Order: sequence, then C-alpha cells, then structure tokens
Amino acid sequence: MNRLYRLYRLATASMIAITVAVSLRPASAQLVVFDPNNYAQNVLTAARSLQQINNQIASLQNQAQMLVNQAKNLATLPFSSLLQLEQSIQRTQRLLAQAQRIAYDVGQIDRAFSTTYAPATSSISDQALIANAQTRWQNALVGLQDAMRTQATVVGNLDTNRTQMSALVTASQGATGALQASQAGNQLLALQAQQLADLTAVVAAHGRAQNLESAQRAAAQDQSREQLRRFLTPGQGYKPTAVRMFH
Repeated sequence: MNRLYRLYRLATASMIAITVAVSLRPASAQLVVFDPNNYAQNVLTAARSLQQINNQIASLQNQAQMLVNQAKNLATLPFSSLLQLEQSIQRTQRLLAQAQRIAYDVGQIDRAFSTTYAPATSSISDQALIANAQTRWQNALVGLQDAMRTQATVVGNLDTNRTQMSALVTASQGATGALQASQAGNQLLALQAQQLADLTAVVAAHGRAQNLESAQRAAAQDQSREQLRRFLTPGQGYKPTAVRMFH
C-alpha cells in the first residue's frame, strides 16, 4: 500500500512538472494539451484502487484474527482430574466389597433370611436358636463397623475433592476458549458425580447397618415367643442348661 501511494505521488509530481515545462516553452514550440477531466478521472481511479487494497488488507487482518480465535476455541484444557476421581471411587468400591458376613448380594441375603433370620419353629432345637441369635448379633455388630468405615473413607475423600474443585474452578476461570471452558465444566460435573457416589455408599452402608439391627430385633422377638411357648408347654417343665453367648 505504501509503495502504491509513493507511485501515485510520483506520477502526480511528474504531471505537474510536465505542465510547468510546457508552460515555460517558447511560443513557437509544440504545445502539449492538458485534459483536466482525464487527469481527475485518473486520480479517482488511483484512489479507488488504493481503497480496494486497504479493504483487502483489512479483510486479511479479520481472517487472521478469526483463525487465532478458532485456535483458542480448539485448545484443550491442560488439567485433568479424572485419575484422582477414579481413585476416590475405587477406594469406596473396595470398601463396600469388603462388607463382612451379609454383604450387598441378593442371593446371600435370601439365604440368610431363610436360615439365620427365619421364623423360629418347634422343630428347631434350643441350641440352634441360641446359635442363630448369636450370629444375628454379630451380623448387626459388623454392619455398624462397616458403616463407620465407609463414612471414614468418604470423609477422607473430602480433602481430595476440595483440591480438585479448586483446581478446576481456577482452570475454568482462566480458559482461553470455548473447548477449555467446556472441558472444565465437564470435569466439575464428574467431581459432582463422584461426590454423589460417595453419598450413595454412605447411605447404603448406613441403611445396611440399620436393616441388620432391625432384622435382629424382629428375629429375637419371634425367637422369644417360641422359647416362651416351650417354657409354658405342659409336661415339659424347665430344665436348666449351661448357655454360652457372646463369648
């Protein structure tokens, strides 16, 4: 653009010099005819060409800026919390898998309620009733222990969650493009899902402990009725025996 402008100025100066030279020649010399309309048309054409060049330069600048913005929007987030979140979930899963005695298994639960927690009948011996009562008490005890272990693990995950949340919020605020902001938002959602998983584990463990305790009370009441019936049955009478419970 500067080169064209210099050429334009040089051409204008040349025309002015030619005009002055013609005016200074003797009257007997051949005169050069100067057409002001043609000159003005040439100047307008040069100006339009210069304007078109300026417009092309501005268009190229806009396209370059658009490419820069697209590159920023396609840049990926340089931070990932996926590994830490997966490790937290795996710790909780391993702890739930270590549930003692009656675990989170439908078949195992059905077998326990058909034997240990089954209604007391006259065909079951006194020793079997006592053994079932002891087993139910132990099940309730380890259920409470498992619930407390799960709660302790979830509380331990809180520090990791706090660190990851702070890093993700910082990365989201410093995102240079739409892709980085979207990825930061997705990771924040993943953190929320991990926290919901921990909450689900705590609720499940606490509910298991409560259900085992409730089942123990219900089975103990049923067993007490059977033992009272046997005690009051005519002809049998009470026979004291040595009983060992809870070690």
